[in-house]
Amino acid sequence: MIQIRLSGSGGQGLILAGIILAEAAVIDGKEVVQTQAYGPEARGGSSKAECIISDEAIDYPKVTVADVVLCLNQESYNKYGKDIHADGIVIVDTTLVREFENKENVLALPVTKTAVEGLGKAIFANIIALGAVVGKTGVVTKTAIEQAVLARVPRGTEELNRKALALGWEMAQKAC
Repeated sequence: MIQIRLSGSGGQGLILAGIILAEAAVIDGKEVVQTQAYGPEARGGSSKAECIISDEAIDYPKVTVADVVLCLNQESYNKYGKDIHADGIVIVDTTLVREFENKENVLALPVTKTAVEGLGKAIFANIIALGAVVGKTGVVTKTAIEQAVLARVPRGTEELNRKALALGWEMAQKAC
């Protein structure tokens, strides 16, 4: 079983990323629970999506101690960046997270910067981050995550989202 928390601010697409990750797990034939929480603000408030993925039945539907924490802004790192399993991993977006403990279990990637420079828009940061999570953990197959992404993104953006997923995957692989 792996417990994953995706965190950032409203508008960064983390709820969608959590749904996509859960759907990829289903495609892979795994058991999954996906939950989400966000502030009352439409944009800018805190946001998190959690997924528990397992080969066996899941007894409790909430993340207790995360194995993977993704932090796409400083507030989310401050809130969740240290609440992690002893051998877990924290993935931070160095574009927006400037202060973090640079330890062995921290994967620091320029997620939003890569979205802007590589794809022209920051809105692809969530898919890049999702690619990094999957590329680092292997929690779902590359085929399943791509299938889930392409089923959920707006028509006409499929190729850009496929590229975003690949960018995140590659960044995580190079950092390993």
